[in-house]
Amino acid sequence: MEKHLHVVTAVIMSLTPLAANAQYGLRGGMGGAPPGPRLGADMAKLFGDNSAFSANLEMHLAGGPDGGEITMKGKIAYLEGKSRFEMDMTELKNGKMTQKNAAQMKQMGMDKVIAISRADKSSSYTVYPGLQAYVENASQDPDAAKPASDFKIDITELGKESVGGHDCVKNKVIVTSSPGQTHESTVWNASDLKKFPVKIVTGEGGKEVTLLFKDVQLGPPDAAQFDPPADFKKYESMMTMMQQEMMKRMGAGRGMPPGQ
Repeated sequence: MEKHLHVVTAVIMSLTPLAANAQYGLRGGMGGAPPGPRLGADMAKLFGDNSAFSANLEMHLAGGPDGGEITMKGKIAYLEGKSRFEMDMTELKNGKMTQKNAAQMKQMGMDKVIAISRADKSSSYTVYPGLQAYVENASQDPDAAKPASDFKIDITELGKESVGGHDCVKNKVIVTSSPGQTHESTVWNASDLKKFPVKIVTGEGGKEVTLLFKDVQLGPPDAAQFDPPADFKKYESMMTMMQQEMMKRMGAGRGMPPGQ
C-alpha cells in the first residue's frame, strides 16, 4: 500500500510543472488539484455572453513528460464564475500514466477527480468520490475575483472554418487586464451556438494548450454541483489526505478499527 501511495503521488505531482507553465486557461499546483481549466475573469472574456454552460472538454497540453503531449478528457460545467471539471485520471494520456499506475490509482480510490473553482469564495476544491473526501485550497489565481470590467478584449477575424460540425468564425483574441498584462488566443466561435468558442488555442511560457468543447449545452447547470458533498471528509492538503487514507487501509487490513 505504501508503494501505491508513492506511485500515485509521483503521477499527480508530475503534472505540476505543466500547470505552472500554462496558467492561462489552466489550473493546478503542488498539493492541489491536477491541471484543469481555469476559467477566471480573463479567460471568461473568451466566452462572450455565454456565462452558463456544460460540455465535454478535451484538453491537449504540449511539453509533457519526455517532451510529449498530455491529453485530458472530462466534463465541464460553468456558472457565472464558478467552474467544475470532472475527469478520470486513468484515461489521462501522458508518459507517466501506465496501465499499472492507472490500476494503482483506481485501487487507491483516486481515479475519479472533480476540480471545483469558486472565485466568489477565493477557494478551490479537489474532490475524490472514491474516497468520499476533498481538499480545500485558497485560490492561487490573482485575477479570480476581478470583475469582467477589469479586462479589455480585442478581436480580429482571421477567417471561417468548421470545427466539430459547427461553422465557426476564427478569431485572434487579445485580453488585457487592468495592470496591462496581455493574453493572446486563437478562438473558433460557433455561429449556431451563440458564438460559443468550441475551440481555443492559447499558451503561456511557451507551452501551447488546446481546448476542444463538444456536446455543448447552453444554459445554467445545477448550482449544487459547485460545492463539495456535505458528507465528504475535508482535508487541509492532498498529502495529508493520502497519508491518512493509506493508514486507514493498512489498519483495516490488520483488522483494526479505522483511525487506530
